Amino acid sequence: MAKRGTEITEELQEFIRNQKIFFVGTAANEGSVNISPKGMDTFRVLDKNRIVWLNLTGSGNETAAHLIKNNRMTIMFCSFSDKPLILRLYGTAAIFHEKDKNYQEHIQLFPELAGARQIIEMNVDLVQTSCGFAVPFMDFKEERGQLQSWAKKQGKDRLIAYRKEKNSHSIDGFETNLP
Repeated sequence: MAKRGTEITEELQEFIRNQKIFFVGTAANEGSVNISPKGMDTFRVLDKNRIVWLNLTGSGNETAAHLIKNNRMTIMFCSFSDKPLILRLYGTAAIFHEKDKNYQEHIQLFPELAGARQIIEMNVDLVQTSCGFAVPFMDFKEERGQLQSWAKKQGKDRLIAYRKEKNSHSIDGFETNLP
């Protein structure tokens, strides 16, 4: 049932555009494995082997800490409606902050979102699809507004202070290299 490839085909790009959620998996060589759900309009396919996603300020920053230690990353999409499908993208990733040239080049791809923290660029070397027959049907109701409301209310200075306190280390104590 599973199929492997080396490129994100046009059909899979269309599938990605229609998804409301994706999951990011990372792990350092030791410590906890992290899987984070991501939503909102924060994912872009640059070409058949490259994607970027806008990482927003949150309660932690595990992805960044793990990528510094080990740059492997897996992204997974699941169809919760229509045709069943699971899509996994495997590859290596790099993190860019607001001061970085790559961040400035990619930020224009996204709508303005309060709390934008990093842009992660991934080089995809394996694309795998599987059936998704056991994934339940679920209806999308709407995006949650809490994260955007919270980030706007914080303002730039308080967001920086929050990140320094809550996002500068992983749960395993690894640095996240936030500026």
